[in-house]
Amino acid sequence: MASKPSKADKKIAYDAKLCQLLDDYSQILIVAADNVGSNQLQSIRRGLRGDSIVLMGKNTMMKRSIRMHAEKTGNQAFLNLIPLLQGNVGLIFTKGDLKEVSEEVAKYKVGAPARVGLVAPIDVVVPPGNTGLDPSQTSFFQVLNIPTKINKGTVEIITPVELIKKGDKVGSSEAALLSKLGIRPFSYGLIVLSVYDNGSVFSPEVLDLTEDDLIEKFATGVSMVTSLSLAISYPTLAAAPHMFINAYKNVLAIAVATEYSFPQADKVKEYLKDPSKFAVAVAAVAVDTGSAPAAAAPKEEEKKEEPAEESDDDMGFSLFD
Repeated sequence: MASKPSKADKKIAYDAKLCQLLDDYSQILIVAADNVGSNQLQSIRRGLRGDSIVLMGKNTMMKRSIRMHAEKTGNQAFLNLIPLLQGNVGLIFTKGDLKEVSEEVAKYKVGAPARVGLVAPIDVVVPPGNTGLDPSQTSFFQVLNIPTKINKGTVEIITPVELIKKGDKVGSSEAALLSKLGIRPFSYGLIVLSVYDNGSVFSPEVLDLTEDDLIEKFATGVSMVTSLSLAISYPTLAAAPHMFINAYKNVLAIAVATEYSFPQADKVKEYLKDPSKFAVAVAAVAVDTGSAPAAAAPKEEEKKEEPAEESDDDMGFSLFD
C-alpha cells in the first residue's frame, strides 16, 4: 500500500505544476476567491475545461515558485505577478480569448445567506409585502425599525427598507431576519481582479473595450495633441494641416487689405471685385460633379420672378436707386 505524500512532496509537485503552467501559458487571470466553496470551484473548473486551468494555493508558495522560476528562466516578466498575489486569490491560466474566459467565470455565481460579521458586497433592501411570519415575530422588525402591520394573522412589511448598506458588517439581527424571510441577498464567485498577458498587467475593464472605443479614445488623444500644439505654436503631424491653413488665412487677409498679392490671392480679389465670377465658378464645379439638374431649378425660379422685377421698374422703383 502506497504511503501518502509528505508536505515536502506536495510542495515540490505544486512548484513543478506552477512552473510548467507559466511556461505553457502566456495569459493569466488573477481572481479573488472569497466565499467560494470547493463544490463551486469544481463547477468552474469543469466549465473552463479545455483551454483554461484554475490553480489555487497559498500566496507565499506561489510567490516563492514564481521568483525561483523567473531566476531559472531569466524571464523577469513573471515577477509582475507577485504584487498581484494579495488576499484570497487564484490563477486561471488560459489560451482562450480573455474576454470570453472572464465572462464564463462570471456565470458561476452562487447565492449565499447573510452571515453575521460578513461585509456586505451590495446594498440589501427588504421589499414590502407579506412575510408569512406570525405576529409573535414582530420583535425582529421593531429592533430594526421596520414598519409593519398585521394582515390576516401575519406580519406584513409596509415599505421597502434598506437593511444593510454596502461595506457594512452584517449584524446578528439582520442575519436572523433575512434567514426567517428566506432571503439570500449575496452571490459569490470568482472575480477577475487583474489580467496578465505576456508580461503586461492591466485591469479587467480593458477587456470590455471595443474597437470603436479604441478609435474614439485615439481620436480624442489626437484632438488634444492638436489643440496643445496650436496653442503653443509647436508643429506636430496632427497640427501641421491646421497651421498651414491658418497661415494661409493670415497671409490672404493681409493681401486683401493691402496692395500686396500672390497668385492664390489674385483669384480671391477678383471674386471680391466681381462676385458674379464666383457664381460662375461654383456653377462650373456643380456641372463637373454632376449636380447640373439641381442647379437648373434656381434658374427656373429666377425666370418666374422676372415679371415681378419688371413691374417694379414700371412703378419707378429699383433695387439700386
